[in-house]
Formats: sequence, C-alpha cells, structure tokens
Amino acid sequence: MATPKSLFERADTPCLLEPTPSTFRPGNWAQGRHVEAVLSGGIGAAVCLAMTHPTAAAAPASPPGEPMTFGPRMKMLFTFWDARFEDITRETWMKTTYRDLSAGLIVALTAIPMAMGFAMAMGMRPEQGIIAGALACIIGRTVGGSKYQVYGPTAAFIPLIAAVMFKYGPAAGGDFADAHGMVVASSLIGGVLLVLSGMAGLGRLGKLVPNSIVVGFTVGIAVTIAVANLGEALGLAVQLKGGLITKLVTLGGHISEINGFAVMLALITFVMSRYLLRISVFIPAPLLALGLCTILGATVLADKGITTVRQVYGSIPTNFFVFTPPRLPVVTTGVIVDMLYLAVAIVFVSAVESVLCSSMADRLANNKGTKFNANKELWGQGWVQIITPLVNGFPCTGALARTATSIKAGAVTPLAGYFKGVLKLIMAYFLAPQLELVPMACIGGILLWVATNMVKPSEIREVAETGRFHTGIMVLTAVMVPVTDFLTGVLVALVAHAVGMKLGLAGKAVEAGAGHHAAAHTEKPFAPVAAPAQDQRPAA
Repeated sequence: MATPKSLFERADTPCLLEPTPSTFRPGNWAQGRHVEAVLSGGIGAAVCLAMTHPTAAAAPASPPGEPMTFGPRMKMLFTFWDARFEDITRETWMKTTYRDLSAGLIVALTAIPMAMGFAMAMGMRPEQGIIAGALACIIGRTVGGSKYQVYGPTAAFIPLIAAVMFKYGPAAGGDFADAHGMVVASSLIGGVLLVLSGMAGLGRLGKLVPNSIVVGFTVGIAVTIAVANLGEALGLAVQLKGGLITKLVTLGGHISEINGFAVMLALITFVMSRYLLRISVFIPAPLLALGLCTILGATVLADKGITTVRQVYGSIPTNFFVFTPPRLPVVTTGVIVDMLYLAVAIVFVSAVESVLCSSMADRLANNKGTKFNANKELWGQGWVQIITPLVNGFPCTGALARTATSIKAGAVTPLAGYFKGVLKLIMAYFLAPQLELVPMACIGGILLWVATNMVKPSEIREVAETGRFHTGIMVLTAVMVPVTDFLTGVLVALVAHAVGMKLGLAGKAVEAGAGHHAAAHTEKPFAPVAAPAQDQRPAA
C-alpha cells in the first residue's frame, strides 16, 4: 500500500528498523541522563531528552523470533517512553511535533460529534462521549502497544452498552447512575482480564478469530446501529426499544409520523460527512455538517418540530471529570449474569478490534520502524477500560476510522493522541452551549454514516473468494448478531466454524484469522526510545 500524502513526506522522518538489544546499547548514544529519568517529567522532558541524545537502557533480550519471557515482558509493559517515540530525534523533532499536532487537531474536530453520537446511541449523555474519547486516547497512547492507534468510543460497543443502559436505566424505570455504575463494574472486570492477558502474553490469541466472523460481526453491528438510529434520522418522537424485529415493527407503526425536515437534516449530515472527507481528511466534515444543520434548525426550521440535544439531555456541563464508581441496581443472579456478559463482550471487542486497528495502522502508515506489540496493546486496552469509565466515561477501544484519519493527516508518534485528547476537551469546553443546539436528526445522520462506513465491500469480497463455507459463516454471523445479541451470534458462528473445519467443509481454502489483516507479528521487546548512532543518522 502506498504511503498516504500528509503535511510532510514520511521519507523526511528517519525511522529505526525493528529494535534489537544491540540497537539501543548505551554506547550508541551521547552521554547524558538515563531515559527513565524523564518519565516523571512528562512529554516535554522526554522530547528535550531525545533532542540532546541521552543514554538509553538496553532492551531486555529475547532470542530472535521467540516470545519474551515473563520478566522482560513486564519490563516492556512498564516502559512508557519506548520505541514508539523513535521518530522524535534532534533533527526531526519540530517537523514530527507539528505533524502530530495537526493530526491531533483534525481528529479532534472530527471526533467531537462522533463521540456525542456514540454516547447518545448507548443511552449515555453527550458529554460522556467527549470525556471517554479524550481520556481513552491519552491513556492508550501512554501504555498501549501501537505508534499510531487512536482510541475512543467505537460502534461495536454501542449495542452492548445500550442493552444495559436501556434495561436498567430511566427508559425501564431505573436509575441512570445505577445503569452507568453497572457498565463501570463490567468494564473494570473486563479491564483486569485484559491487563492479565497482556501480562500472560496472550496477545496472539486476538488474531485467531476467523476473518469471516470478524467481517460478519462488523456487518451485523452496522445493521444494529443503523436500525437503532433510524428514529432520530426520521424525526420520530417514539424511542426504539427491544431487538431488531421489535424496532422494525415500531418503526412501521409510526411511519406516518415522519418529520420531513428532520430527514432533510439527517441527509445533509450524512452526505457532507461521507463525501467531504473524500475530498480531504483535513476537512472536519462531521463538525461542519453539525454546524450547518444547527444553524438551519435554529433559524429557518425553528418552528418545524426539530428536536435538539438540549430538549433531550438538558444543558451539557463543562465539569467533565466526575468520579463515577461501580454500582449495581440490585444484587441478583440476573444482574450478575448481565454484568459478566458485558465484561466478556468488552474483552472480546477490545482484543479483536485493537489488534485489527493496530495492524491496519502499521500497514497504512507504511511503518518501517517499530511494529505494534499485541501484548502491550492488550495491557493498554485493559487500563483504558479500568480508568476511563471511573471518570464519567465508558469502555473504549481502537477506532479504525479515526486512526486512519490521523495517519493520513500526518501523525507519526503517540504525541498525536495526546494532542487529540487535550484539544478535544478544550474545544468541547468552549463549544458546549452550541453543542446543545444540535438537532437529534444530525446525530442520527452521523451514526448512519458510521454504520455504512463499517461495511467494506472489499472485505466481503475477500471472504467470498475463500469459498462458500467461509461466506456462509460470514452471513450467519451478520444475521445472528443483530437478530439475537452479540455473544450468542459470535458463539454460534464460532461453533459452526469449528464444526465445519472439523468436517472438512472448508475444502482446501485456508482462512486467516484477524491476523489476516496484519503483517506477521512476533513478540519482540519494546526498547526505550533511542536516537540513531552518530554515524547512522541520515543527513538533515
């Protein structure tokens, strides 16, 4: 895949090859303070240290191509300033920082309306999406295993979290804090399991899920999201509840109540978001669409029955960070089962989506340096799921579309994630009064755009080319996930796939798992970040 155009050509940014212990010998660096000394000083201290060529600690050694042992793996997991920052050198730090800043700004502008839409689709408040997206990205970029991945709310979590929020929240006569507290409890359990998985070196298992199931799951989630948000896009006052069939029956019963002006706003949002981004990733299409439709809704369509965010959720507070501890509505067998169900779902989605997103990011960026580390990615995902929901957020994971946007906008190092998180919070703080006026039809339009983007014809064709068996597994998953639920659909597909492979129904076709999307990955240590030796540095 060709390297995407960006603010600067990637060739201008020197990159180390796959790190080895010898690459980072202290002798390769000018004498100076030890790398670990800057961890407490933050990013600024680390950038300054990279510019002045400090001494780096040697990476824990492992035989080439062999998995790391527990001790070196733990050292790798607890090394925060590592080879993911290898592109920050004395010669390139200004260009690299500028590229990361611009990429962070573009993604922040795009992510604000998407985060609000995801949160509302889950049954959360709009500001919780902003908080979760910003905080998850900062945490993930600090302890995760990818140079490029952007973390935030993702579509795969929408039906999972929405099911809990609608079952235990105000829509069912319950309390919002109890429902959110249950999501927090599930996320804490899932986060701990992910952290332990990273420590145990189980990152490779995330690549074993068959590609047909991954593609079918994605299509099924897209259908679920589209149907669940048709009510807002059509301007209906009725809230869509229940499963797929129930929602469709409800839509059919209220077809005469469609608000044509709301449909127009949803279409404008959908078209602008979809096609402006094709012109340039530097155009914050969703934000521009929301701005235009908000102006239309507040002026020429003010008396046309357009429902706004403020009418549904009230004012958007700007005291974003509020401690939200785990809690359960009541302690019953049913509640415990629902909590554990969501925890398992969080682990599955986080593991599979993070591996897919990280491997896609390395390919899209034509990464010639340090590749993503699946174990450290699970470790990072775990801390995202532990910390983010405790601060008025909810579970997040690697976001494919925002990661691609960040790379195409010029991102080089994890600094882009820090810039995205901070800029997102700053802009949301000052734009809060305007965000309250956004029509709900626009939110529906954005989520319909997200759903259509999830369905990739090329991926479907790729599975179809492997034979009828794998095509059938993909279709089965795509149908079962929206008709039943996430776990039932995936388990049925996994069992069907295992039985089919045992009976030889797949023929000679060999299907890759989630790792089919990735370059070959073996666990190698993440060395602390280092600059090239003096005689190896390219000319400025």
